[in-house]
Amino acid sequence: MHILIGLASAFAVACLVVAAATVRAVRRGVKLTDVGRLVPDLARLLVSLSSDRTIPLRVRTRIYFAIAYNVQPINVIPDFVPVVGLVDNVLVILWALRSTVRNAGREVIGRHWTGTPAGLAILLRFAGFEEHCAGTGRPKRA
Repeated sequence: MHILIGLASAFAVACLVVAAATVRAVRRGVKLTDVGRLVPDLARLLVSLSSDRTIPLRVRTRIYFAIAYNVQPINVIPDFVPVVGLVDNVLVILWALRSTVRNAGREVIGRHWTGTPAGLAILLRFAGFEEHCAGTGRPKRA
């Protein structure tokens, strides 16, 4: 029963995060289909980055930590707590992703990225890199 509550909570949090990010991206001129492709593209990116031996171990360790944190049954906030139970899981993943992108650099990310240019622009914006969003002429903040 606790697993079902945890899964439902994770789904609800993920839906809220995706909805907010989608609205923001679409307002900035990104196509809705590019946003939909982002999650599987990010998963492939993290797997690819975690196995790249040219990236320093201290950087890859962040990805390993996020994976380990999310698969182990005991977290800071128990997963069976409705809605907030999986917020810590999402935050750890976001931290690992942002930290890895910032430390690995644009070139490494570009080499491993298998998604669309718009998806890469969203990822780089999230990481704080100054890039141009696909479809818009707007520069991103540094």
